[in-house]
Amino acid sequence: MAIVIGIDVGISTTKIVGLREGRVVSPIRITAADQVTSLYGAFGKYLHDNKIELKDVEQVMVTGVGASYVNEPIYGIPTKKVDEFIADGLGARFESGVSKAIVVSMGTGTSFVQCDGDDIRHIGGIGIGGGTLQGLSRVMLNTRDPKQIQSLAMQGNIRNINLLIGDISTHPLPGLPMDATASLFSKAQYDVAKEDLALGIITMVLQSIGSAAILAALNSGIKDFVLIGNLTLLPQCKEIYPMLEKLYNVHFHIPKYAEFCTAIGAALSYKK
Repeated sequence: MAIVIGIDVGISTTKIVGLREGRVVSPIRITAADQVTSLYGAFGKYLHDNKIELKDVEQVMVTGVGASYVNEPIYGIPTKKVDEFIADGLGARFESGVSKAIVVSMGTGTSFVQCDGDDIRHIGGIGIGGGTLQGLSRVMLNTRDPKQIQSLAMQGNIRNINLLIGDISTHPLPGLPMDATASLFSKAQYDVAKEDLALGIITMVLQSIGSAAILAALNSGIKDFVLIGNLTLLPQCKEIYPMLEKLYNVHFHIPKYAEFCTAIGAALSYKK
């Protein structure tokens, strides 16, 4: 049976999914030295792993910054480019089941896409994301390995890095509990442990993204935020975003295939 392939060619990784009869089929992620190698490597591996023949692929839909390198059909298969922000919105809506939300695409940087039914539009973004986390980790921890950074952070104590409301007040302030962040990295010292530093970096990136997303939704009436991209895999998301939910009376959704939503949206756009 025919399958539609969606490919998200990012700065550092390429993600690929298949869409068959409205179901997502075996998403995978590939990292390579350059975007063209990553794209064709991901495509070949996907077909091989899932025992799919070229004749079974009805359409290839490509999105992401690396899509600009695609100027001809991939392996002779009909190929089209998709606006990345439209793909973000379609994929996030499909995976979360939420039709009115701000989609927070946490890649190398972070973009905000407002969705209200079929009205999908880019409303801004910030230059903080996975690239920020890796860059600061290279400088401050001497590593960019995500698994090592996560392992260190799991043993860290954020109270050794961030100034909390409880550090400056004997009572909760209006709307601010004692464990709310007053200042990121304000308590960091010269001899801070790497574990605390790793947690501080992750917390700073995730909190900044969450706060910026909430500000982006002001006056829109939107209270739902769908988080997509590689950073959703960080275990700290399960601690930081519930705290922001309580603080601002909003809800953050992390879909099952959050890191593949843009590729899923690209595939979905074919039927649209």
